[in-house]
Amino acid sequence: MKRKLFLYIALLTAILYTGCGKDNNGQGPEKPQVENPGSSKTDKEKITGAAWETQKLSEAISWRYCPFTDLFSSRQSVTVFDVDLSHSKLMVDIPFVRTGAFIKTSEAAVNVKATAAINGSYFNTTAGGSTVFFKKNGQIITRTVSGFTPYRENAGFAIDNTGKVSIVKRPTSGWEAIDPYTLLVSGPLLMFDGKAIEQVNETFTKERNPRTAVGITKDNHLIAVVVDGRATEAAGMTTPELALLMEALGCQSAMNLDGGGSSTAWVKGRGVVSYPSDNNKFDHDGERAVATVISFIMKD
Repeated sequence: MKRKLFLYIALLTAILYTGCGKDNNGQGPEKPQVENPGSSKTDKEKITGAAWETQKLSEAISWRYCPFTDLFSSRQSVTVFDVDLSHSKLMVDIPFVRTGAFIKTSEAAVNVKATAAINGSYFNTTAGGSTVFFKKNGQIITRTVSGFTPYRENAGFAIDNTGKVSIVKRPTSGWEAIDPYTLLVSGPLLMFDGKAIEQVNETFTKERNPRTAVGITKDNHLIAVVVDGRATEAAGMTTPELALLMEALGCQSAMNLDGGGSSTAWVKGRGVVSYPSDNNKFDHDGERAVATVISFIMKD
């Protein structure tokens, strides 16, 4: 009886061993198969091929949003306004407050009857007012404060007296060397003449944060972008990542604006549609008061 039991156990062990080692030629466990090993998308392809939620806000302004689950190996939340600068009824304006005051992007947008708006450039978080060169309707409102980081004011959002919008580089001799009707300075410059600009190796550019940016395409569309951040749902971007995003969205020139808790996108009838981080929550309520706002207005 014992002999039969021993033979039965030995036979069962042999069968099981043969099954576990089947077809691997003694090389150990088989490696898991990788699905479509050559088909992984680049980050640029993920942006251009994304299933953007899109809504037409007016004849000249479209609003897009996409929550990416794997962009730059992270979760990202991106709002885009696509603005047709050639439309006869479209006007771009920059409402602002002077030193001693603050205004939310939403408040400024409502005041000028905008269809959509984003926050503008850097400001004094204690005293209010712009800290970079700003000229409105031919009048210089502020000059860049002494000691301001040069790479954060090397680009300008310019509007001439006909309403034409462009992005310009800082002249060697300073911003007063050029004469646009309206000019809001910020930075870093992200793209120029169709090429990404190499970013300085600084914490400001390397850390992921909420970001706001504007760019101009070949067909004269303005691309305004708000990237959410500082949340599990949204990591934020470095400035090189932001430059790649603007390139993927078709921009020939692009510049960074104020970011962090300032980054805000607003839509008429909807309110704040991005997820501003100033309240440390991923919701629409963390809007920070700023000094300048870029607004997109449809004239009657």
